[in-house]
Amino acid sequence: MATQMFEGRGHAAVYQKYRFEPGEELQQTILTYLKEKGANPAELVVDVGCGTGQGTRFLAEHFKKVVGTDISEAQIQEAKDAPSLPNVSYLVCPAEELPFEDASVDLLTSFTAAHWFDIKKFMKEANRVMKPGGCVAISTYTVDMSLRYGNCSEKLTKVFRETWDLILKYSHDRLKIVLEDYKEIFEALPFPDKKRITNIFDKIPMTVAGVVGYMESASPYQVFMKKDPKAAASLLQETEKRMLETMGVSSPETPVEFWVRHVCVLGCKGR
Repeated sequence: MATQMFEGRGHAAVYQKYRFEPGEELQQTILTYLKEKGANPAELVVDVGCGTGQGTRFLAEHFKKVVGTDISEAQIQEAKDAPSLPNVSYLVCPAEELPFEDASVDLLTSFTAAHWFDIKKFMKEANRVMKPGGCVAISTYTVDMSLRYGNCSEKLTKVFRETWDLILKYSHDRLKIVLEDYKEIFEALPFPDKKRITNIFDKIPMTVAGVVGYMESASPYQVFMKKDPKAAASLLQETEKRMLETMGVSSPETPVEFWVRHVCVLGCKGR
């Protein structure tokens, strides 16, 4: 059964503001794989569970027609409101019921979303809509994250991880799929020609405020906030204060390097 965690307009707005697009290394991993498989130029690309469109907009720079789909109307509205190229469109629909014809999609992607799907039904649907020779790229960033700034990177990462670990206590069971590096998703992909890459490291340029905002956008934080709004808000305020003190700066707009590890499942349907 699919799980819906990103429904509210307020959460969607935070998601749009603070979620980052796929990092350079992840982008290159996907594009290189497609080149190897001779999948370029793809006519139709579908980005499933697109949220507010961070991954969809990256795809639009490389492919002729890109459609982002998500079950959340609020997320899709945020995606539509954001500036994007004219070859992008968005649809509200479940990942398990894609409104595309059989064998019509050249590339199907999902960025940090597939662990929320009903995986068995989604894979059946992906197989239905994919063209023979079409490719799948299903990725997520993991909870393996660190911060770098001057000579205090270790201390800064410790502050971040202490808060992150507290937030992750409110995680849904589905996070287990991420913690296991998408092994379940890799095994469920119905194509013999597939691989899973677990060591894609990306540097995401951020600010202190951006890192705190990213934590706010996470679904476990939203659960925490519903249970105890005062404690949740206080945690982020205190974290920002500790980060600034550790760095010896006063502005939340101070840039930091946010390092994340991605996992990517890649596959190609037989011709």
